[in-house]
Amino acid sequence: MLLVFALTIYYIFSGRDLKELSNDMRKADIRYWFAAVLCVLLFIGSESVIISYLMRTLRQKALFGHCLLYSFVGFFFCCITPMSAGGQPAQLYYMQKDHIPIPLATSVLLIITITYKMVLVIIGAFVLIFRPPEMIQALQSALGWCYLGMALNVICVGFMLLLVFHPTMAKSILTAIISLLSRFHLIKQADRYSEKIEQAMRQYQDVAAYFRTHKLVILKVLVLTIVQRLLLFYVTYLIYRSFGLAGTGFAVITILQGMISVAVEMLPLPGGMGISEKLFLTIFAPICGRATLPVMLVSRGISYYTQLIISALLTLIAHFVIVRKTERNYTA
Repeated sequence: MLLVFALTIYYIFSGRDLKELSNDMRKADIRYWFAAVLCVLLFIGSESVIISYLMRTLRQKALFGHCLLYSFVGFFFCCITPMSAGGQPAQLYYMQKDHIPIPLATSVLLIITITYKMVLVIIGAFVLIFRPPEMIQALQSALGWCYLGMALNVICVGFMLLLVFHPTMAKSILTAIISLLSRFHLIKQADRYSEKIEQAMRQYQDVAAYFRTHKLVILKVLVLTIVQRLLLFYVTYLIYRSFGLAGTGFAVITILQGMISVAVEMLPLPGGMGISEKLFLTIFAPICGRATLPVMLVSRGISYYTQLIISALLTLIAHFVIVRKTERNYTA
């Protein structure tokens, strides 16, 4: 992560006039920045609302404060792991320490993950199928990345839905993969992995039953997730306005920021670092003109780096509130 961060900083500032950049930053209206930070906090807090809501529908007691901590833990580990893959396992660990049954926690997190990725698929499908002229023109030089990201997101969502609704087929595919890896001596104790697959399939069957019997709940979660993701994408519009820029509507800028997430979220880079900055500078150059770099720095600084720092602090608190408390109770 530090290596990617160093390369990103070098790419951004190499050959730039830092004095001119500093002057541009001073001209910004920082009231918009505070509003943007609030959007980030609401973005993270929205997931805690979803977790709490799903826990209630499953008749599982969970303190809202702890649900909020699970959210910060999830986003912290998403920010520092490739393809944002570390969030859900970390959340599962903290939920288990909080005495939430693992099958139930797995079901909740799987539903959240599917809807979270589904929002990107919806945004990507809207832009790439209906091709709004203003958006397509801005995305022209980055369309290859958008199609790649869209394909990876569709594969990810499709595979998760396969696990949920066709566990037998999913089990056959995973068993075949385990058998192939074992044949080439890439893994040992294939039987142990097969047993874990068997256990996982039973959990996915529970999730499938929940999907079939709680369609309205899933729809509500999807709507909440759409609002959640748009809150983060809206940060870019607020920063755009903070530099006195106008002429492009909030819907266009918000969706374009969403397309950057479509392109980078499934790439093997922590938090999409590096490629997110590059795509921003490419896509928003015609919209922001000479202010593109300062807009990118503040927008990315708030939506990713501020999120990372705040989530890290709350993850530390979660460790003492949940993990250490559980260990003390166990020792007592």
